[in-house]
Amino acid sequence: MPASTSMSARIACVRQSRAQNVYGDRSQKNSHRSAGLGLGAHLAPHSSDSGGRRPTRTYASSSSASASSSSPAEQFSAEILAMNPDDDDASADASAQEEERLRLANEVSSLQTSLDDAYSNFFSTIDERINDEAAFKRLALEEDGETFSKIMQSAETKPEWTAFQRDAASTRLLLDRARAKLEKHIQNADARQVLALAEDEDEEKEPATTAALAANVVLITGFESFNVSLYNSLNLPKSVSIKVFSDRDIESNPEAVESALAQANAVFMSLLFDYDQVEWLNARIKDIPTRLVFESALELMSSTRIGTFTMKPPKDGKKAGPPPAVKAILSKFGSNREEDKLVGYLSFLKIGPALLRFVPGEKARDLRNWLQIYAYWNQAGKHNVEQAFLTLAKEYLLDESSSQRLKPQKLIETPALGVYHPDYDKRYFTSLPDYMTWYRQQKPNAAKTVVGMLLYRKHVITNQPYIDQLIRRLECEDLLPVPVFINGVEAHTVVRDLFTTEHEIQQVGSSKLDQSKQIMVDAIVSTIGFPLVGGPAGTMEAGRQQDIASTILQSKNVPYVVAAPLLIQDMASWARDGIAGLQSVVLYSLPELDGAIDTVTLGGLVGDDIFLAEERVVALARRLKKWVSLRRKPESEKRIAVILYGFPPGVGATGTAALLNVPNSLDAMIARLADEGYQLSNDGDRSSLPTGESIVEVLRQLEGEVAAARGMGAASKAVEKAIGSSNTASAGGTVVSPSLLKEWLSFPESYGPTEWGPLPFLPSSDLMVRNMQSAWGDLRAYRGIKTAQDGSGFVVAGVQCGNVFFGVQPALGVEGDPMRLLFERDLTPHPQYAAFYKWLSEDYEADAVLHMGMHGTVEWLPGSPLGNTGYDSWSDTLLADLPNVYVYAANNPSESVVAKRRGYGTLVSYNVPPYGRSGLYAALTEARAVLTEYREAQGADVADVRLALREQIMQAIEKAGLTSDVPFPGDAEDVQSTSPELFDRYADDVYGYLSILEQRLFSSGLHTLGQKPTEGVLVSYLEAYFGDSLSTEAVAAVCAGKVEVGGESLAFPAENEAKLREAIEIKQLLERTPEELDGVVRALNGEFVPPATGGDLLRDGPGVLPTGRNVHALDPYRMPSASATTRGGAVARAILAKHVADNDGVYPETVSVNLWGLDAIKTKGESVAVALELVGARAVAEGTGRVARFELIPLDELQPPGRPRVDVLCNMSGIFRDTFANVVSLLDDLFERAAAADEPEERNFIRKHARAMEAQGIERGTARLFSNPAGDYGSMVNERVGAGNWTSGDELGDTWVNRNSFSYGRGGERGEARPEVLNSLLATTDRVVQAIDSVEYGLTDIQEYYANTGALLSAARSAKAKSGADPSKVGCSIVETFGDDDPKELDETLRMEYRTRLLNPRWAEAMSEQGSGGAFEISQRFTAMVGWAGTAGFQDDFVYDQSFETYVADEAMREKLREANPEAFKNVVRRMLELHGRGFWDADDERIKELQELYSELDTEVEMMSAEITL
Repeated sequence: MPASTSMSARIACVRQSRAQNVYGDRSQKNSHRSAGLGLGAHLAPHSSDSGGRRPTRTYASSSSASASSSSPAEQFSAEILAMNPDDDDASADASAQEEERLRLANEVSSLQTSLDDAYSNFFSTIDERINDEAAFKRLALEEDGETFSKIMQSAETKPEWTAFQRDAASTRLLLDRARAKLEKHIQNADARQVLALAEDEDEEKEPATTAALAANVVLITGFESFNVSLYNSLNLPKSVSIKVFSDRDIESNPEAVESALAQANAVFMSLLFDYDQVEWLNARIKDIPTRLVFESALELMSSTRIGTFTMKPPKDGKKAGPPPAVKAILSKFGSNREEDKLVGYLSFLKIGPALLRFVPGEKARDLRNWLQIYAYWNQAGKHNVEQAFLTLAKEYLLDESSSQRLKPQKLIETPALGVYHPDYDKRYFTSLPDYMTWYRQQKPNAAKTVVGMLLYRKHVITNQPYIDQLIRRLECEDLLPVPVFINGVEAHTVVRDLFTTEHEIQQVGSSKLDQSKQIMVDAIVSTIGFPLVGGPAGTMEAGRQQDIASTILQSKNVPYVVAAPLLIQDMASWARDGIAGLQSVVLYSLPELDGAIDTVTLGGLVGDDIFLAEERVVALARRLKKWVSLRRKPESEKRIAVILYGFPPGVGATGTAALLNVPNSLDAMIARLADEGYQLSNDGDRSSLPTGESIVEVLRQLEGEVAAARGMGAASKAVEKAIGSSNTASAGGTVVSPSLLKEWLSFPESYGPTEWGPLPFLPSSDLMVRNMQSAWGDLRAYRGIKTAQDGSGFVVAGVQCGNVFFGVQPALGVEGDPMRLLFERDLTPHPQYAAFYKWLSEDYEADAVLHMGMHGTVEWLPGSPLGNTGYDSWSDTLLADLPNVYVYAANNPSESVVAKRRGYGTLVSYNVPPYGRSGLYAALTEARAVLTEYREAQGADVADVRLALREQIMQAIEKAGLTSDVPFPGDAEDVQSTSPELFDRYADDVYGYLSILEQRLFSSGLHTLGQKPTEGVLVSYLEAYFGDSLSTEAVAAVCAGKVEVGGESLAFPAENEAKLREAIEIKQLLERTPEELDGVVRALNGEFVPPATGGDLLRDGPGVLPTGRNVHALDPYRMPSASATTRGGAVARAILAKHVADNDGVYPETVSVNLWGLDAIKTKGESVAVALELVGARAVAEGTGRVARFELIPLDELQPPGRPRVDVLCNMSGIFRDTFANVVSLLDDLFERAAAADEPEERNFIRKHARAMEAQGIERGTARLFSNPAGDYGSMVNERVGAGNWTSGDELGDTWVNRNSFSYGRGGERGEARPEVLNSLLATTDRVVQAIDSVEYGLTDIQEYYANTGALLSAARSAKAKSGADPSKVGCSIVETFGDDDPKELDETLRMEYRTRLLNPRWAEAMSEQGSGGAFEISQRFTAMVGWAGTAGFQDDFVYDQSFETYVADEAMREKLREANPEAFKNVVRRMLELHGRGFWDADDERIKELQELYSELDTEVEMMSAEITL
């Protein structure tokens, strides 16, 4: 290599030649590690040729003994030996060893040359004698101190000094490691040669031994870093040296770990999963002769090697695992159930070494030693761990003399399962009934609420202090804990076989239960997390795990809660950033798949120790008691608070929810609760219970500030006016004084470090009060939202029906001033909001709250993004210990995650409304009629007929407003001169477009909770689901119950049998919709609500049915899925192809891709796959199938050939940011590597833009993942549009930028404000991409689309204009993920949606029939219409004119909406006037005058309604 070659280039060359992935330093130490899990498959695989063992005598096994006379151990040995034949080829091995020696020698030489060149290049200009490293060292030793000091002073003044030091140190590290490897290789080769010679001379002669005088072992732990101090305290002889590291040391001090590994002759690793760490370790341990890896990533476990025993994957490409012989033995242990395989393995660990003790041969010996060492390690405790390392050293690491002095002692066994209590002198029981007998004797006055707990066995064995604290604190809270310790894989067997419940006994009978093993429990708490089936080592297919777990938990029918300390994240990072990465998957994502609720974080790591936050234990205990109380308390005594919504205020939103007819659902709910025995009237009379609409009407009248100021008097008048003066209902609530609210919000004065844990600060008892007063002022002087007129306090008012209270969740308080959230990051809920929820628990003493529909705001309040705390999470503070039963749309698993995790919501899903087909109407029907006539013209004069129809066709198209949708390709003013061929194509295009409009689906009306679908509704679901794949006649027959597959009632073509079966299945599932009410009742009874995947029928299939279940999201470590990768890649290629075609062959430099939690969950990551395809990258999965890295695809492999890597600006919703933190980290890593790739800038726009920002002095120019501030959600653009306080689209774009300029990524990149990076990327953005995930909600249906996509588009165009580029060139692609259509442009999609929904008589009629909720839904489309005009500049007089005609000019429709919800209809009129006033709609004066007069009438009408209860 020439001397001129740079040091860094030489290092890169050496690294490449060694095929290593060098794990570089990271700028910040990760507090939490995200990686794939996959602890399974740590069983005995295959043997190989010898390596790193101390040779021992071998024995030939006799082949003459008959199978019938062989002992089980001998049969077992024979099977193992048969699976592992010796196939060494000495000649080939010698050649390979010599080749490896030469490679290592060349590596040492190359590195030394690089180091010498570096010294020469740097120092030769200072002192020509320094021409290599050795010369420098000689001068340092030989020259006088003054001369050498001058040399060093000169060196330190050179600008290259820092770079030289860094490169030289790095090269020296590589050189030392290479030399150590070469020396070790030579020693091992010598030993192998001696061994071979000895075996040639006499097979029975003791082989020569390797002259190792010391065992140098490196121990690296992952999940159990809390045991590092224990491992550092091991008492081992001087000949056995152990250096202990945790996985965090790989991040923070990789040089020390690497140096230790370079000197080791054995490495021992456990519970390591991070993909980068695994690669880094594999590159550095491959030459260590003895390697033991337990319960870690498969890629790392496959490196296991102890003597002849290895875990290399077999040559057939299958995963590493046990040979068939071992599998056969394993099958003898445990139950034969699939889910119990790993439990049987634990039994095998105990008996395996004994089975192998007398089996001859080294292979059996090595397997026996591996099992013995693992048994020591698994049994844990200081003694056993010491024996594990003594056994390892004696058998494999030391010479004969040294090893004979080691005498490993007997294993001290702790059972795999037991019940622990700190007061029991023998520490643990092996029988749960024995424990209960002892407990009742020791504590005769103990609580009656029994909580079955699952603890990590190793935590008990190693005496982790938090275990005792946890048990004692639960006892202080009047619970009886049954702390069962397990390894982790057998959690489900404990719940299934050892816990029983009243429900289970009632279902199966006490005679079928084993009362000698089982105890009765009232709730189940896991401190382990992970899936219930398989735990950390789950190897079953994920769906099967969930099904079995759900079946087990349903049989118990008690709450299942996960509550645990953080084991891979520290307390400080929890307090600062919330729970993220792998830790969030362990505690939340995976247990939720089983149906876990109310996850509570109990503490976390401080250094390498686990600390408990006892305040969180108290929170857990009180929530458990509330849930158990629901099951024990009679229904007639339960006090329930039903919470409705009224956001945004003033537009008729009270009593509405997404896709749900709330008043009708209240009717169904009230009737069902009354049937169940709930007290719903003040005098016990059920005959005149209020209707849902009357309750909503009362709450709507109480919405205004004037009514609130009048306090409970106004509430009583509202009830009398809407419901009447009967005793069935009355005004409920109170006025909460400032002093009482302060008391409710304060912590006990006694709370200190014990309760809070070792936080970076100590919360004061009135911390929450101080924060609130900081935002809203002194509570005593506050006269803001919903305060009583006399200043006595905060008004909480609603409708009281017996023991059930109906109230409206308070508004957030910033609706009129949304800019507050832009600048007040620590804004708290206003005082009346807090008073409302605290009154429910503290004064009203509700047994549970029932949030009615999707969705409220309590789960979105400020606080920890994930992992509620008691000192800053307002959701936790206000909900307190209240069980939160949350009726939620089944098709939104994304936002439901927030309700579940931050709001402790036990979700009960409801179905989406039925689907309708758009069809054609009015002018569209006329247009198709004339086009049909044109297309079907026949005869000799066909040309003349068609020519005569051209003008008529063009007039019909113009009347239908289709000229923008399908522009005429020629001169529209002179269609007669257009060639027949061209006009024919145009007529076909318009006809095709009309066909698309006709077949488009929409959500028809709203759903009523628990309402069984009629035959017609069933038909609408099935027709939408099957489309053309099942005939209309067949669908009708199925829904009428006239089809029996295989029967004779109706005959359909044989090829439809599978479709018919599926149709019958879906029909039967839809008919179970009444289970929605069952789910609510179950939850209010404190029962287990079965889990289910969230989604909708069209996108996700029948698996989302029946509804009425506890919906969950997906495993975030499997995103994107294979199908999502395929579809997302195709979408990205289509977007690029269209952009290139529309822009003279030029590729976009930057594409902004919106990453939303909902579409990511429902599509399993299609939007992520779009981003990957644009960048030119692919997902890499580790052994368990979980995505561990996004790697760059080489430029020459990108399609089409020659295309560049496109830069991607990722605009993340708050839910995506929090739910998929692992994906955020992987994407951030991808962008960093793309920016650093040695590729031409014209082929790599990420690199181009990052370097441009670097040249401008902009920090972290690789940041590409932006969202709201940590713990905050929403762009606030919709709030500004709703309030009308904006002047231009640029202003709305600026609002979006201000709310979304926070960068996320690896390490400490958790919401860093980087507006300069965001603005730089916006200036290069050529296209925006937005996915629509379902039929139910399109661009025109909800505010979030224009508030994000539209505002982002506005911001990009503004940035383009500022940079001097043409802003109109910024396009927007809309991807409908529920269909197969190509991406469409934004304007095209908006026009299509308006035609098929808002302007469509079918849609309008279905929605207007839904009462007040339907009127509100129509109203919100008009607000969104203003939003799209303001942000994206979408203006279409045809749309506005037709909206006026449909909803204002049509008298019947106008009066229907006005009567159902006058406030909502007032908003319709207001938005139409706003469209005109802002210059978007060119309406004639007559229409504007009519709208103004109508608005004045409505304003007076609404005011009069309020006056009736306030005067």
